[in-house]
Amino acid sequence: MTPTIGILGGGQLGLMLLQAAIDWNLRVHILDPDAEAPCRNLCTQFTQGLLTDYDTVYQFGQSVDVLTIEIERVNVDALEALEREGKKVFPQPSVIRIIQDKRLQKQFYHKHNLPTADFILTENRADVALLEIHQPDFFPAFHKLGRDGYDGRGVQRITSVTDVGKAFDAPGVLEKAVDFEKELAVIVSRNERGEVQTFPTVEMVFHPELNLVEYLFAPAEVSESINQQAQDIARRTAEAFGIVGLLAVELFLDKSGNVLINEVAPRPHNSGHHTIRANVTSQFEQHWRAILNYPLGDTTSYQPAAMVNLLGEDGFTGPAIYEGLEDLLTMSGVFPFFYGKAITKPFRKMGHVTVMDDSLAVLREKVAEVKAGIRVVSQ
Repeated sequence: MTPTIGILGGGQLGLMLLQAAIDWNLRVHILDPDAEAPCRNLCTQFTQGLLTDYDTVYQFGQSVDVLTIEIERVNVDALEALEREGKKVFPQPSVIRIIQDKRLQKQFYHKHNLPTADFILTENRADVALLEIHQPDFFPAFHKLGRDGYDGRGVQRITSVTDVGKAFDAPGVLEKAVDFEKELAVIVSRNERGEVQTFPTVEMVFHPELNLVEYLFAPAEVSESINQQAQDIARRTAEAFGIVGLLAVELFLDKSGNVLINEVAPRPHNSGHHTIRANVTSQFEQHWRAILNYPLGDTTSYQPAAMVNLLGEDGFTGPAIYEGLEDLLTMSGVFPFFYGKAITKPFRKMGHVTVMDDSLAVLREKVAEVKAGIRVVSQ
């Protein structure tokens, strides 16, 4: 009998999980606070409710056989209670609890000898100010909120004493800035039987102001030794957590050729969206394989690929219009994906475009054309 699966969260990641689930006729229930969530019309059953509310999450979990997430900001106490009662919850609540708190994350890497930037735990803004006086060589650094930061929110660069006012007056972690050459990512999957599989390493380019992925290239243009470092670190990290599901491992390649963990996400991730078209198995199908304890799929790439995030244009709020779509659809090897969000807002993630080509030079030309050619605006 096919199990009923519950997903906490009904945004774009849930939507793409549902698209993969339909191929296998999986029954999927969704819980999301937004009555107009992208998943609302595609899932078997939709429930509106807060993901951070204990009773809401606990009751929702009672109605399914397997429970998973598309976002980390969920009530872990409820997930732990469900797990104690024998419910399958993947990724495991213990993993989510660590990853929810960047302070715990950094300590986890240190404990398990996983390479990461130097860090100092801080309780408030005054701690950062004292470090500026007593350890000035630790700067420049990034101050990150321990909890509830995402998509660039909850991160401040502290370059010198004049920036200390930007520090968060709440528990956080101060990370020494890495002089990096590239930002990389590896998505790794692990099922209950301990089988582990990685996707090819990708190279990410972040928006200069928003601190979120603007576009990426797969595979990353790095040496085989660097690629192997990234792959090995991702695999070791997943095995250290013992995670069942997907783990997206974001990495820095520093100027000395060292690969360091930046942070991780225990779910499908922006750095794997291109896999829907570009790889034999997509990250979304792989997630189902992992949490249902099926054999993991082949992650081989068909050809070099890129992914361009479609963000709402600055200055536009209202019903979304995809300006330039018709021209985009005339391009070979270009595949747009929209996230079912009726209303666009400045810099809101509205979709992405996967671009593929055998030639890296042509691929980069196509990416530039896509970036220049399509905009998400409103009436």
